[in-house]
Amino acid sequence: MGPGPAFIAAAAAAAAAKQAELLRIDGNSYFRKDRFGAAIEAYTEAITLCPNVPIYWTNRALCHRKRNDWTKVEDDCRKAIQLDHNSVKAHYMLGLALLQKNELAEGVRELQKALDLGRGADPMGYMVEEIWQELAKAKYMEWEQASTKRSWELQSLKEACENALKEKRFLDSSQTEGFLDETIAPHLKELEDLGQVFKRAAEDDTPTEVPDYLCCKITLDIFRDPVITPSGVSYERAVILDHLQKAGKFDPITREPLDPSQLIPNFAIKEAVQAYLDKHGWAYKME
Repeated sequence: MGPGPAFIAAAAAAAAAKQAELLRIDGNSYFRKDRFGAAIEAYTEAITLCPNVPIYWTNRALCHRKRNDWTKVEDDCRKAIQLDHNSVKAHYMLGLALLQKNELAEGVRELQKALDLGRGADPMGYMVEEIWQELAKAKYMEWEQASTKRSWELQSLKEACENALKEKRFLDSSQTEGFLDETIAPHLKELEDLGQVFKRAAEDDTPTEVPDYLCCKITLDIFRDPVITPSGVSYERAVILDHLQKAGKFDPITREPLDPSQLIPNFAIKEAVQAYLDKHGWAYKME
């Protein structure tokens, strides 16, 4: 007896998988040489052979990104996410594609998902920093648009209130003819109070200094992924890990011995940072 149908099917699938991997390797080689068209062809052939391998879709999406073909980037990333919900690259590039379409809210959600997944997989990886940079730019843009709208609305409301006070003073002065001085002082006080109210209303959208307790002791930048040491000092995770790897296993401030395993996520500070950023979106702006 010859091999059965199941054996033949398994052998064919194995052969297809092997050929697809060779095509992926070819595609990677073309990509490194900036031959994006050839790389796309190789990844497409690999997808044809094995359509359920997410990395083939994200690799092709990366080529489309290099060509600024954002519609195809979105299509390939959505397919990759269907196959692997935890694909950092797919969520990241999908977020970038959506930002290109000015779909800010959805783009930010995808970038945040990529950042959360990336931090879990490799906190010090280059992609985590790259994703944060893009997310911060998107969040700042989101704040800027909302802030501009709020400023316009506040200014319109302030002008309407000022006009109402002027009309009130006119009516009051017409009823107290000969006693104009008695209406001027209260009117000026009302205008001053009104100005203070609108000044306070605009404070959240006015850039100031970020509080020290929300910033890393090494970089002085606002925290992204804070961790706390046994000494009670909080640092940015990637920064303190880099210090421990390059400078030695000690706390840079207290000089106490410190091992990476002793670092604990500082969820309280992380929540405080997020609450601050939600209220002061200007703090997302990168220098």
